[in-house]
Formats: sequence, structure tokens, C-alpha cells
Amino acid sequence: MATIDLIVLGMLKKEPMSAYDIQKLVEYRNISKWVKISTPSIYKKTIQLEEKGLIRGEVVKEGKMPEKAVYSLTEAGESEFERLMFEISSKPINIFLDFNAVIVNLDSLPDGKQRACVAEIQENINTLKAYLEENIKEKEYEPSIPATGMAVLRQQYVLAEAIQTWINSLNLA
Repeated sequence: MATIDLIVLGMLKKEPMSAYDIQKLVEYRNISKWVKISTPSIYKKTIQLEEKGLIRGEVVKEGKMPEKAVYSLTEAGESEFERLMFEISSKPINIFLDFNAVIVNLDSLPDGKQRACVAEIQENINTLKAYLEENIKEKEYEPSIPATGMAVLRQQYVLAEAIQTWINSLNLA
């Protein structure tokens, strides 16, 4: 999947790191909330990218810690990173939200069950907004958080607000 390739290559473009470090950074930056990426996919992807010659792994041992592979970009990896950046940015933007399958089928439910489904979405949106507000507040002045990372958090917050506005516009009371 090109998105996972781009995430891994982009992180390695900034600095060499192990698959574990990549996975921790994905968790810290909450990337898996916005892009379908899992811990096993990160480990598989580093192996695949190394087999393709896009990254190079060097086994290192630090103190009493077990050996680990630290990956860095190759010249081919640099080129692939740039190619993917332009390939993905030039495609139409699609926002896939799993709950849209519920929204398009709401009118197939009786009124009471429609209200129950919308209430579930509302509860999840409230949880998401609270999480985003806390995350934005916590990371807003953190110098290690790139401006682009903050832009993604703010983008997600605006989307959550738009969904909340839509819910509030429904006459399901």
C-alpha cells in the first residue's frame, strides 16, 4: 500500500530508525487514527522496502539491549519517497469514514433506531472532539511536533465539528 510506504519512507527520510521506533512514532503522532496502518504492517513494510532496495537495515547493538535493525533510506528510497509524494498528492482526495455506511442507510431504520444510531455517532464524535482538543492543547506549543502534524490534528477537529453540525441539523428528536 502506497500510503504505508510513504509514511515509513517519510519517517526514515528525517532520520534512521528501527521498525519499533517507527511504530512508536506512529502511535505517538496518532497516525493510525487517520490512516489505516497497524503495527504488523509497519514491520512487514520495512522488510518489503528493504527487499526492494528502498531502505537499508544495519544491525546495531546498544549496551545489554538485543540487536536491532536500524533502517535508513537508500538513493532509490529517496526517489520513491518523492515519487509517492507527487503521486498521492495529485490524486482526487477521498475521505473514507466507516460510519458513512450507517449514514446512507439511516432512512432504512425505524425512527427510534435511527435516533439510536445517530446518538452512537454523536457520542463517538464527542469522544473524538475531546481527544482532539486535549491533543491539540497538549502539543500546540511542543517544539518537537511539526506544524504539519498540528495541521492534521486541526483538520480532524474541523471534520469532527462538521459532523457534529450535521447531527445537530437532523430532526430526529
